Amino acid sequence: MLSLRRAGEGDLGFMMATERIDAYALQVGRWGEPRHRASLADPSFAYLIGEKHGEPIGFAILRTLNDPNGNIGLQRIVVASPGQGLGSELLARVTDWVFTETACHRFLLEVFTDNVRARRVYARHGFVEEGVLRQVVKRLDGTRSDQVLMSLLRPEWQAARAGFSS
Repeated sequence: MLSLRRAGEGDLGFMMATERIDAYALQVGRWGEPRHRASLADPSFAYLIGEKHGEPIGFAILRTLNDPNGNIGLQRIVVASPGQGLGSELLARVTDWVFTETACHRFLLEVFTDNVRARRVYARHGFVEEGVLRQVVKRLDGTRSDQVLMSLLRPEWQAARAGFSS
């Protein structure tokens, strides 16, 4: 079973190495150490480490935890061993954390339009595509890319959770 814990500065090396895995080069943002340190200290952010058997397998960064409208954003979710289903499991735990540990009403994210695999995973977890943010990101290779805005509302999450327990 995957567990979650809040990250600390001692996790920076793991997080920075994980977000820099070659397979993520054009799909996942990469922050420098100063930005990670500032965000770790910012109460509007939460860094969560996913662990199995006491070892970190991935992490997620949440933003806008202090949004007065109850909108929390998934800034980043990354696993150290992509393609093994751990990302889906981590997403499920992070989503549960968001709705059980905060007053979040709308959990949102942006994903590159060409990241079909991630879009499918988010959809399986109940996230709904709301629209396209055109040429919103300049990637590492200099190209501009579109992202899809997706969200999951608290009532949708509650209905899905109720379906698991019946």
